[in-house]
Amino acid sequence: MPQQIDHIVFDIGRVLIHYDPNLPYSRIISDEAERKWFFENVCTHDWNLEQDRGRGWAEAEALLIERHPDREEHIRAFRKHWHEMVSHAYEDSVAIMEALIAQGRDVTMLTNFAADTFVEARKMFPFLNKPGGVTVSGEIFLIKPDVAIYEKHARDFNLTPQATLFIDDSYPNVEGARAAGRHAVHFIDAPTLRKDLAEYGIALP
Repeated sequence: MPQQIDHIVFDIGRVLIHYDPNLPYSRIISDEAERKWFFENVCTHDWNLEQDRGRGWAEAEALLIERHPDREEHIRAFRKHWHEMVSHAYEDSVAIMEALIAQGRDVTMLTNFAADTFVEARKMFPFLNKPGGVTVSGEIFLIKPDVAIYEKHARDFNLTPQATLFIDDSYPNVEGARAAGRHAVHFIDAPTLRKDLAEYGIALP
């Protein structure tokens, strides 16, 4: 028998919108090996995650420029060309989210996102304004998969954890949601998500 699901929570990056730093950097650093080195040693995933945790870009850039003064232009390009990294929406995933909203379901979002770039994302992708609300990591200085961010989201939007289904492309974030007492599915693609929702008794047109 399917679990009772009253709340559906979407991640955003790589679930609803595409994100790939290589999009602008394939032009900025054309050599593939050099670009790979840059992302592994300068503008790393862990460095960028601290902006999702709430660190400002000025501090983030200054930190790296002190370590890599010869790379200042490339470091500053990360924020300057951020909008190119979120090149398009995943229309089939967005359609699922909008269908759930149209059914009257309680849909919110929980995302690891820098506060200022999320403001830009909402302008670029107006459908991000359709759910009942969003928790943005950079605004509250907490990031997934920390259990505290799931708990704050539940408090802020009056969610019952055991009746909540969380959707994320990052498996550690899925595990974090489960550790916080939620149901969670690992996002692969829209057809798989439809099947996952059906297993929870959530039918879509």
